[in-house]
Amino acid sequence: MGHQQESAEVVALQAVAWLAGNDVLLPLFLSATGAELEDLRSRIAEEGFLVAVMDFIMMEDAWLIEFCDHSNLSYDTPERVRQMLPGGARVHWT
Repeated sequence: MGHQQESAEVVALQAVAWLAGNDVLLPLFLSATGAELEDLRSRIAEEGFLVAVMDFIMMEDAWLIEFCDHSNLSYDTPERVRQMLPGGARVHWT
């Protein structure tokens, strides 16, 4: 695993922790994904789960800004992280 991918996973894990501690967004994430609370721990190593967390946070600018401000990250970090995660590369159909 390359250094960039490790760094991306660290940020994605920060996103999971932030989401797990967010009483407003956590129920929305669980409802939107069909995940259970236990899945936050048990599925964290699954390819695609961290991508789903990053996608969810990026759905609303306010959520993205809140996460980035909380984690002291630039606002373009979540998109870059998503692309570096296993299974996170965007497909361009052009």
